[in-house]
Amino acid sequence: MDKEAGAQDEIYLKRLERHHDELRWLYMELYENDSMFAELMDNMKHFFTERNADLKNQDAERESHQDWYKQNDMLGMMFYIDNFAKNMKGVESKLDYIERCNVNYIHLMPFLETTEGRSDGGYAVADFRKVQEKLGSMEDLDSLTASCHKKGINVCMDFVMNHTSEDHEWAKRARAGEGEYMSRYFFFQDDSIPSQYERTVPQVFPTTAPGNFTYLPDAGHYVMTSFYPYQWDLNYRNPRVFNEMMYNFLYLANRGIDIIRIDAVPYIWKELNTQCRNLPQVHTIVRMMRIISEIVCPGVLLLGEVVMEPEKVVPYFGTIEKPECHMLYNVTTMATTWHTVATRDVRLLKRQLDIVNSLPKDYVFLNYLRCHDDIGWGLDYGTLMTEGIGERSHKQYLNDYFQGYAGDSNSRGELYNADPVTGDARFCGTTASMCGIEKAGFEQNGEAMERAIRLDVMLHAYMFMQSGIPVIYSGDEIGQVNDYTYKEDPQKVADSRYIHRGAMNWKLAENIKDPKTVEAKMFSSLDRLEHIRKSEKVFVSNADTWTIETWDQSILCIGRYFEGEKIIGLFNFSEFDKTAWINETDGDYTDLISGKVMKPVGINVPAYGFYYLKHISE
Repeated sequence: MDKEAGAQDEIYLKRLERHHDELRWLYMELYENDSMFAELMDNMKHFFTERNADLKNQDAERESHQDWYKQNDMLGMMFYIDNFAKNMKGVESKLDYIERCNVNYIHLMPFLETTEGRSDGGYAVADFRKVQEKLGSMEDLDSLTASCHKKGINVCMDFVMNHTSEDHEWAKRARAGEGEYMSRYFFFQDDSIPSQYERTVPQVFPTTAPGNFTYLPDAGHYVMTSFYPYQWDLNYRNPRVFNEMMYNFLYLANRGIDIIRIDAVPYIWKELNTQCRNLPQVHTIVRMMRIISEIVCPGVLLLGEVVMEPEKVVPYFGTIEKPECHMLYNVTTMATTWHTVATRDVRLLKRQLDIVNSLPKDYVFLNYLRCHDDIGWGLDYGTLMTEGIGERSHKQYLNDYFQGYAGDSNSRGELYNADPVTGDARFCGTTASMCGIEKAGFEQNGEAMERAIRLDVMLHAYMFMQSGIPVIYSGDEIGQVNDYTYKEDPQKVADSRYIHRGAMNWKLAENIKDPKTVEAKMFSSLDRLEHIRKSEKVFVSNADTWTIETWDQSILCIGRYFEGEKIIGLFNFSEFDKTAWINETDGDYTDLISGKVMKPVGINVPAYGFYYLKHISE
């Protein structure tokens, strides 16, 4: 054995020693299977040995700086590879643009093998070790991640572990009646057990994919399908499923992925007579994933997709001693932000931020204004009810507002999964269209356009002020509007989410050089904010963050403090000039946007305007 291999073995053994006993205990608690645990151990060592030298060096660097992702320079961008640049080689050719956007973290939307027409946007995976042909190959992925790392850009991908496509090899063999593969899913000969599950398990898509089971006439069995009929839920009671999925996880980590987004985390474990959500075994599985990654590839972060309010999301961080996910999405705050736009009332948002700000600073949230998905109105209706706002009527108002029908709205967009019985629906649209840029452009109204851009920029400024890591959706940096061409595509027409998943318009992106254009105004404004965020240390994730009462329902005020430096952000969610009746009496502040010196006392904030006020130290 050469010297380098010996040194690497020593590193591995040290990590294993630190975690082995807990991992074994958790595994045996779940599976009571020595031989499967021994197999897992062997394969972990194999994947560590296969990991290339550059990734191992990065692991070592990140192990010695464990807060590397909590700094104020982290900025994410998410996109579909084909929409952004046709394929992986195309993305590699656009890295200079990504760098110019000050982005150092790209989330590549699902790119693994899937079946056209039965893909759920790539979330029905047919092969975890193959890239969709139209997007490239595993070699292209290796090349892309290596190029990203040279530029200091982290790469995030989705790991869809709750289910596979019905076209996955396991599913095909299960369908053919092979018992070993049937046991990797939930197969039932008749509907007696499925009907018991249906009594307690909520439906994910009650209108487009009702029920949690699908009957397979050719196989003569029911199979559990929580999402769509072509997505078969995996049975994590079977240790073979856990082991094989962990090998897929490590295989992808070894392709140079830095952040692995675990899709639909709360659903992973199923139990009869429960809701099959957030069960204790889910936390055991996520904790084991965290341990496995800390042994084999500690430079990799786990991002959990848990779509719930902060109090219910928090358990997925684990504890300080036994962490689970490194990062989680700040879903409720995102939905509450748009509620605030529609009502011009910041009270619920202030309450939401107070909850997030009260959590331990080790917890890192991803903040965003929109993502690839629809916006569901999962707000704190208990609080809204105390103000006389009912859930059904308010959801109706929000959907009417963002379609442009109510409340002096300038927004444009479409409903998703509208349920005529309950009146429930979710909403789809790009940030720019929701802010009025589409309407103002269509009407060629210059004044309305300036106002819409101001709202869009203010929302980004507010998002950057939140605690955590901001992520923008590709195209938002140039104010890209809704794309209605999805209606001409038979594969997409039934899914209105494609309205905000339009192809990146590179012709419009060229306009960032022309200061008179919408694209340049958006791009330069965000560029300025991003540079402020990276240069001011109070924007680190673990700074003290709090809200300040403004005594005006339309103005939100956020304070940040870190190592003797303090910044106050003021954000006007109204189309009228307003006064923030704050009274910070600790001296003069500089507005980081205009350079103007002022005292933060009774400040006039222009319509859809904002301030970043930095305390001038004595």
